[in-house]
Amino acid sequence: MFFMKDNALKLANKIFIPFYAIAKIPASGYENTFMKRILLLLMPVILVVLAFRPIKAITVSGTITDDKGSPVIGASVMVKGTRSGTSSKSDGTYKIVVANSNDVLIFSAIGMETKEVKVKGRSKIDVSLAAATTTTMNEVVVVGYGQARKKDVTASISTIQGKASGLYVTTNRGIPVQTGDMSGYFDLQATEFEREGYDHIAENKFLKVTDNPLSTFSIDVDAASYSNVRRFLNNGQLPPAGAVRIEEMVNYFKYEYPQPENKDPFYINTEISDAPWNKEHKLVLIGLQGRKIPVENLPASNLVFLIDVSGSMSSANKLPLVKASMKLLVDQLREEDKVAMVVYAGAAGLVLPPTSGEEKTTIKDAIDRLESGGSTAGGAGIKLAYKTAKEYFVKGGNNRVILCTDGDFNVGESSDDAMERMIEEERKSGVFLTVLGYGMGNYQDAKMQKLADKGNGNHAYIDGITEAKKVLVNEFGGTLFTIAKDVKLQIEFNPAKVQGYRLIGYENRMLAKEDFNDDKKDAGELGSGHTVTALYEVIPIGVNSNFLKNVDSLKYQKNVTPFSKSSHTDEILTVKFRYKAPDGEVSKLIEHPVKDKQVPVAKTSDNFRFAASVAQFGMLLRNSEFKSYASYADVLSLARKAKGNDEEGYRSEFIRLVESAQMLAKGKTEPKDDADTDEGGPMPVSKRK
Repeated sequence: MFFMKDNALKLANKIFIPFYAIAKIPASGYENTFMKRILLLLMPVILVVLAFRPIKAITVSGTITDDKGSPVIGASVMVKGTRSGTSSKSDGTYKIVVANSNDVLIFSAIGMETKEVKVKGRSKIDVSLAAATTTTMNEVVVVGYGQARKKDVTASISTIQGKASGLYVTTNRGIPVQTGDMSGYFDLQATEFEREGYDHIAENKFLKVTDNPLSTFSIDVDAASYSNVRRFLNNGQLPPAGAVRIEEMVNYFKYEYPQPENKDPFYINTEISDAPWNKEHKLVLIGLQGRKIPVENLPASNLVFLIDVSGSMSSANKLPLVKASMKLLVDQLREEDKVAMVVYAGAAGLVLPPTSGEEKTTIKDAIDRLESGGSTAGGAGIKLAYKTAKEYFVKGGNNRVILCTDGDFNVGESSDDAMERMIEEERKSGVFLTVLGYGMGNYQDAKMQKLADKGNGNHAYIDGITEAKKVLVNEFGGTLFTIAKDVKLQIEFNPAKVQGYRLIGYENRMLAKEDFNDDKKDAGELGSGHTVTALYEVIPIGVNSNFLKNVDSLKYQKNVTPFSKSSHTDEILTVKFRYKAPDGEVSKLIEHPVKDKQVPVAKTSDNFRFAASVAQFGMLLRNSEFKSYASYADVLSLARKAKGNDEEGYRSEFIRLVESAQMLAKGKTEPKDDADTDEGGPMPVSKRK
């Protein structure tokens, strides 16, 4: 980079004045006169050359911490007097290029005192920011009497009314906020994740086979939970329990199951071994492999991009990331595919009519023109998107709405119930729904889960462009092309082999046993090439377990015989599987009996060991009451030995996340029960009779 004006001014003082002095020396002879003329002639040339010489820039890096030594995430670093700047990463580190060794860097963060530091030629500058004594906040969440509101503190907090006294408001770093004269009492502690919405998960418990011989659930191919958990860990925070859906974490990864050999769209794979976290229990893996259809053989697509452009989508990890993601998807489209684009903020509108996938420049130009602002009329946007998809419906094709949002709907139909009923009605048209979640701080995970479930669709959380590439490029067919819908599994356990069982995860996918044969009951969808993995923790016959609760003897049921037809065989269970074609209304049935053939954990497949490690990790993050001897050390040991052919690096990344979580968990102060282990939770309560 050239800094011509500054150089010229500086060099004028350093060079021009000495040359002028030389020119005024009295001539003592021919040589002096000649030299004086040469110097005067060369002076402008030298001045120009030196003025345009490049100045060597300096790269400055360092770490920004608070007064307790914790990293400050998202702190602003600016070069004073310029527009050059950057922000700190999740570990508090930053890197910036300065043009001059005497430049001044300005460090600032919400709730912190601003600090100016002179570079002085240094390449490493670590900074500690003190808590601010007075605070100006961009955002605060006000919670009072059951109502949450997002407000600009500068002018509007004083408008909240109430009858009690004693208002105390803090920022996300605990800094008191001056609010003026106010009546009303509110307990305010705004955090970066406070307005995010997660449903409570009541973990599946162990059930007795004699009382519950059948376990029925809908498949789940969503993987949003894993990438969201990754976002929390990368930001130096353990995720809330409601964000940890173990089945989605397990199904984030690709497993090497065999492709179907017959006309069925699936292959069923099973394995049995010891449960790594409780050696008295067994772990049963059930893996489904969907048939992979080559992209060139996929049916034509009728896609409608439904993009949230409201004010809440303005940050860099929202609308700008949405635009980059959609461009990746556009690059995958063919001439026969068509794309329309609907946007919504305070109202909804069609900004791109259905356009051939061959016209990529036209589609990308429309994406580039998107800007954020206004409220969030999500309901109106969804209605218009479905209306557009139905008008250009492709019979036998892939008709789908792709919703990109943070889920923070606040205008029109926005309640979960209203949105669910609307989606349930719209799905009857044969249009599927893909929900892509973006952002943090107000991310409404629970709402988007419900929309995807009710819309015959899937849900992914996009925490960066790499995840967008995984979902929309690497897994293009699985994400957008359904090969089977309303996919259900029903497991019948043999009471001669199993006394109790627990399905790990899938809590929001459980079905009544009668739903399995009911073709009117909605269930999950499976895409081209997708895998689905489910894990059952099983308590064998002959093991005493406090996990299994007893009830009083029944008066009228004494002579009832065991339900299972396989009581006297070597089968441990039977997998029954129902599905419909994407445009079908009548389900088909597949049955797969499983022999009681167990092998040591060390001799199981990479699929088994890696899935077990992810499930164990999820139980630790959730602090599950069923984690028994689970530990981060065991998770790491299993995962490291089961990386397999990790070409895309997802399993290696998982190992790094576990290591991060292990360090965060050690720094977390919680009361420990006397029976707790160092890393896990309660000691196992199962033992051999």
